Amino acid sequence: MTPRLGIFGGSFDPVHAGHLHAARAALERFELDRVVFVPARHPPHKPGRELAPGEDRMEMLRLATAGEPRFLVHGLELERTGPSFTIDTVRALPGLLGEESAAVHLILGSDNLVGLATWREAQELLERVQPIVVHRDGDPEPAYREIESALGPDAVAKLRRGYLALPPVEASSTDLRARLPALGSKVLELPPGVLEHIRARGLYGTRA
Repeated sequence: MTPRLGIFGGSFDPVHAGHLHAARAALERFELDRVVFVPARHPPHKPGRELAPGEDRMEMLRLATAGEPRFLVHGLELERTGPSFTIDTVRALPGLLGEESAAVHLILGSDNLVGLATWREAQELLERVQPIVVHRDGDPEPAYREIESALGPDAVAKLRRGYLALPPVEASSTDLRARLPALGSKVLELPPGVLEHIRARGLYGTRA
């Protein structure tokens, strides 16, 4: 049977409960064998933003996914120089995992569909993967019309096949970074061990 591999890329700055909820839902709904979290070195769509060090984001992901045997963390984008283009990861990761024949599923938030047509080699990317479009209740509707205009109806049909509606999760990396310095010892949106790592390392304005 062809293995079914999920790739979940992002800055994960920091990883939070919403990321894990989306990964678990994608794993079950699309019968994936595993999900690989891939933290970006330099997300092309976030130019100029300073991220926490890659080794810290890797460690937070390891802590967050500990005890979940079908979750894996891989640092291939951190090992490359320059922007982290998804097409490069999709081409390289299955071989690095010894799963060249895997059916690749790309997990992305519905907000990422805005501008998807401008991604590096977007047409080939959509030919290589089955997207899983995570749409949380309350998010704007996916930008299908713009994608169809740029990439054609087949691309939209593929995106619709991967539509995954989820209830809203009150967790946002942007919000957490802003709130962390003032928060106490418990932050429900952060997986066990992640808050301790953040404080031990003095990340996001917290005190080491």
